[in-house]
Amino acid sequence: MEKKIDVLVRAIIVVNGKIVVCRKKNKRYYFFPGGHIEFGESAKKALKREIKEELGLRIKKSSFIGCSEHSFIEDGKKYHEINLIFYTEVNKEKIESKEEYLQFFLFDKKELIKQRVLPQILKNSVLRWFRNKKIFWTSEWR
Repeated sequence: MEKKIDVLVRAIIVVNGKIVVCRKKNKRYYFFPGGHIEFGESAKKALKREIKEELGLRIKKSSFIGCSEHSFIEDGKKYHEINLIFYTEVNKEKIESKEEYLQFFLFDKKELIKQRVLPQILKNSVLRWFRNKKIFWTSEWR
């Protein structure tokens, strides 16, 4: 079993008062858009690249709002992730997937609370950030 820590960037994008989330077409849960930071790449550069690849959008402005560490098991494989979270402003309001395997959705905060957005601890931290605007750190282990 390969032992590694994945470091990712996640974008919190708000369009017309709704928060952008995505899901893989074959999964039953949502997550915030973004992805892996590649070796030699800064977090902000990875964020720009991932949002361009996934949504075809250009980031106008982004600011760090928190970090989440968690582990989980999916398809029999254990993962350990550290997610750097950025509040992100983009150049368009049209949300359209550029990746065949991803679907994107817009939820207002009340809808987001009801949805299965993983990791749960990150969803809760993002919702809390919208209320208090305090940078957060969360950790959850399985």
